[in-house]
Amino acid sequence: MHDRQEPPSGIHPLLSGRFSPYRFDPSAVVDDHALGLLLEAARWAPSAGNSQPWGFFTGRPGEPEHDRILPHLAPSSARWATDAGLLVVALTRRHVDDSQLLYSEFADYDLGQAVAHLTVQAQAMGLAAHQFRAFDMEGLTKELDPNPGWAIVSMVAVGKAADAPAEGRTRHSVAHLRSAPWSRVE
Repeated sequence: MHDRQEPPSGIHPLLSGRFSPYRFDPSAVVDDHALGLLLEAARWAPSAGNSQPWGFFTGRPGEPEHDRILPHLAPSSARWATDAGLLVVALTRRHVDDSQLLYSEFADYDLGQAVAHLTVQAQAMGLAAHQFRAFDMEGLTKELDPNPGWAIVSMVAVGKAADAPAEGRTRHSVAHLRSAPWSRVE
């Protein structure tokens, strides 16, 4: 069940105000300073054993890195992500080099923490972040050719939102988070 109520007071505005825009202002630039702060925020995320099993390939409009990413976007994401001031390819280190030995069994979870930190930092800077997976994984992996043990997981578009959050956004209720979908106990 989804809850259409406003977030309770006490939830930090950076969290309650966060949304994933489907339109970015193409004239808004994510400069070197802003990019550095976003990556610093990700760097400070917690990780199992402080393994920090994440990496980011970034590209901004006009940069060759951006041009390498664009052809691999799915049409559904290309409609809005191309106008973002920054595209971020999020990678995780799952294995030790080209072996099947796990680098960290929590690598994907830890990458999620780093992306969450980057997302909240973007919000604090007046930017918006839209995380997505609508891209050609095989093609982008071939294009970027990550080191052995590394895998692309997702992407994030960051920039100045050109639209506002949808009215009446919904979230699952707190009761839903603590109950049935994952439990056989009723």
